[in-house]
Amino acid sequence: MKNILKYGLILLTSIIISSCGDKNVVYDESIIIPNAEWDNKEFPYFDININDTLTIYDFYLNIRHLENYRYSNFYMFLHTTFPNGNQTHDTIECIFAYPDGRWIGDGSGSMRDLKILLNNNLRFPIKGNYHFEIEQAMREPVLEGITDVGLRIEAIEK
Repeated sequence: MKNILKYGLILLTSIIISSCGDKNVVYDESIIIPNAEWDNKEFPYFDININDTLTIYDFYLNIRHLENYRYSNFYMFLHTTFPNGNQTHDTIECIFAYPDGRWIGDGSGSMRDLKILLNNNLRFPIKGNYHFEIEQAMREPVLEGITDVGLRIEAIEK
């Protein structure tokens, strides 16, 4: 009987936790970098349909790297194509480690996860499909140690 109550309590707790998910998350997808080797000719991309031009969002880069990543930072180019065909290109530096060498971000074992704010209080100006491409901009043709890269968009509550 105690086991039934114990498993019932675990199940109920799981249901409650899962129902309290991130209701403000509009988009959250990541792409795996095969063998943690990112060729600079490969541009992971994300197509995101935006229907609300009034809501304000926070826009994040999600990145996962191995602890044997050789650098304390990461440079990338973010290429954005708007629904009307206009394009922008941004150069972004992401800091992976504190000055003393400790990794920033969450993790266990040999992995580190970072959620890096790229733009806060963002308002998408046009409804429609936005195409985002991420290009690794480090000076190596094949960058080792990045395992996943993604984008996350959260609506800001008013």
